[in-house]
Amino acid sequence: MAKEIAISKRAKISEAQQYVLFSVLGASLFLGAAISLSLHFVKLIQFNIDVIAAEEASIVTYSNAIKGIGVCKAPKGSVYTDKELKDCNPSSIDVKDIPGTLRANILENMASSKALGAVPKEYDSSCANPSTGKKYTYTEMMSFYNNATNSDDLRAASSLIRRCSALRIIPDALPTSKNEEALLSSLSKLYVISGVYSDTISPTGNIEMSSFSDSVYLIAVMLDVPRDSAYTTIKFLNNMERSIRDFRVERATISWAGGLSLNGQAQSYYMIPSELKETDKIIKGDE
Repeated sequence: MAKEIAISKRAKISEAQQYVLFSVLGASLFLGAAISLSLHFVKLIQFNIDVIAAEEASIVTYSNAIKGIGVCKAPKGSVYTDKELKDCNPSSIDVKDIPGTLRANILENMASSKALGAVPKEYDSSCANPSTGKKYTYTEMMSFYNNATNSDDLRAASSLIRRCSALRIIPDALPTSKNEEALLSSLSKLYVISGVYSDTISPTGNIEMSSFSDSVYLIAVMLDVPRDSAYTTIKFLNNMERSIRDFRVERATISWAGGLSLNGQAQSYYMIPSELKETDKIIKGDE
């Protein structure tokens, strides 16, 4: 009888031990699953935070670029809303509404520069005031801009200022393309006004990046000032020095045999247009 009771107790103890073991095992599995899910959700939340932060940073950068350039009026908040961007029309915005921007500074300061405006240019009939027959003054051009009543008038006034004000000097002095033909034309004109006639004006084909900017390139041309008086050669070099287009004589050989002659190589400059490019950034969660 005692033996049966002992066996029964051992069976109950074993059953209880199994129950405790399964309970602990179940609790461990549940706890492990809870911890794993918690870590997963923490990583997911952190990933979403990183995405939102990157998105907000890009919106701020984009808005600052728009405000700095001056293509839209300043936003009501710190960044542009979708509606403000949709309603943005650069042709209908007066620079008085975007003070201090690149666009306003160019139109109000650079375009009115008397020093640049005094640089002569070949006659352009589109820059002549039909009522006076003389070139538009900056005051007259700005009056068209200030009195514009719609986007078409603003666009026309802006175009007139770019073509006929001091701003025209900028693309003449530093073109936005290689354009060897225009460069040779400028040199040819220097020869003509200097009273020099040469059989050799040619580009070398060598293009190099300048040392002071990644967006400015050098273009080389061969020069040949035939034998003549020293006065003519010096006059040519002086006219090159005063040219709107910047030239730098890189190498020259001057000889005298019945007259002064010059042969050498010069460099001029052109700039690659700058663009605001959109960039993609991939944000990855922890593996």
